Amino acid sequence: MGKSKAPTPPDPKATAAAQTATNIGTAVANGYMGNVNQVTPDGSLTYSYATQKWTDPLSGNVYDLPVATATQKLSEMQQKIKDQNDAANLNLATLATSQSSRLNDLLGKPMDISKAPAAGDPSKLQLPQYQQFSGGPELQTSIGNAGNVTRSYETDFDTSKYENALMARLNPELERDRAALETRLANQGLQPGSEAYNRAIDEANRTSNDARIAAVLNAGQEQTRLANLANQKASFENSAQAQAYGQALQNADFGNNARQQMHQNSQSATAANNALKDQSFNAEQARINAQNTARSNYLNEQYAQRNQPINEISALLSGAQVTNPNFVPTQGQSIQPVDYAGLVQQNYQNQMASYNARQQAGGNLLDSLLSFLPKSDRRAKKNIEKIGRLKGHSLYEFRYKDEADSGPKHIGVMAQEVEKTRPDAVVRGPDGMRRVDYGRLFAAGKGRK
Repeated sequence: MGKSKAPTPPDPKATAAAQTATNIGTAVANGYMGNVNQVTPDGSLTYSYATQKWTDPLSGNVYDLPVATATQKLSEMQQKIKDQNDAANLNLATLATSQSSRLNDLLGKPMDISKAPAAGDPSKLQLPQYQQFSGGPELQTSIGNAGNVTRSYETDFDTSKYENALMARLNPELERDRAALETRLANQGLQPGSEAYNRAIDEANRTSNDARIAAVLNAGQEQTRLANLANQKASFENSAQAQAYGQALQNADFGNNARQQMHQNSQSATAANNALKDQSFNAEQARINAQNTARSNYLNEQYAQRNQPINEISALLSGAQVTNPNFVPTQGQSIQPVDYAGLVQQNYQNQMASYNARQQAGGNLLDSLLSFLPKSDRRAKKNIEKIGRLKGHSLYEFRYKDEADSGPKHIGVMAQEVEKTRPDAVVRGPDGMRRVDYGRLFAAGKGRK
């Protein structure tokens, strides 16, 4: 099957020349169709044509291009109105010319503004001198020392001296009572170690211990009483110190409040004085503005008297203009230019697409043929054993890797070996595996022994 040739691409110069001719023809047709002659009650609009040659600089082709001339003509009645308006304008212009001679005398005299009211003198307007606000008063920010705070007081937590003092008074009496008890027990015939004697002594001992315990408790109460007295003394001193500090603080606050009140009174007086100066300044400014307004009004009246004759002459010169016919916007037909270059390019693209489709079909056919050739690539085989040679090529027994080991064995060559001697008989498929065309490999006269 022979290989087809790719389509020849279009000539850009010829395509551009053809496109230019197409565009010119379309533009000429649109010009004729768009220039619509119109007839209205106020007049008519007509088009006439001449030709002018134009040479295409790219192709050298010469074209006759139409040149349109638009002619507008008033209706008979509108033409009469225009003639009347032209005559009226001529009369007004003539009158204005005669009246303008008066301006020689009017404009030859300068304006006399000596009788105009005097303008306000802004130099006499003095900015107010404001009174500056004074700084704040110097306030008292500290208070004198009202006394030291009593933070501790003397407290003796050792009660032994109180206990010793009480026991010094109590021990002689306890000793006398014990001696009297022993004498009485001896007189009663009770001997030491007897039950009655021991019971009496034990009771005396408990009485003596109770007296000593009472002495200890009394000593603690005495120590607490003295500590409370010291605490009350310290609290009284601190209360007196706090009262003195509070009185000093009240005196400082009263002094600061008085200073602040005096400062506020001074600030209010300063603000009132400045407001009065503002009022005086505004009144003087209003008086100057009133003088300027009066002078401006007088000058405007003088200018109006001077300008009135000039305005009258200008009005005479302006005149009335004739009304041109109002033509209706036409909806002319339009021809869209043919995209000749695009059509040529599209035709070429279609031919290339057809050519590529044929090439693709041929490639697909080759792929389809390859799929029928067995895989001869060593990478696709397993259990390979050499069993002999055929026409100079080694033959092997093998199984494919995707087959079970119990399946039948195959006999064939190895594509890698054949590729070294007969590369024309080896093809590579889309999967990258080599395949051997056995018909080409073992064809008559092609094999080796």
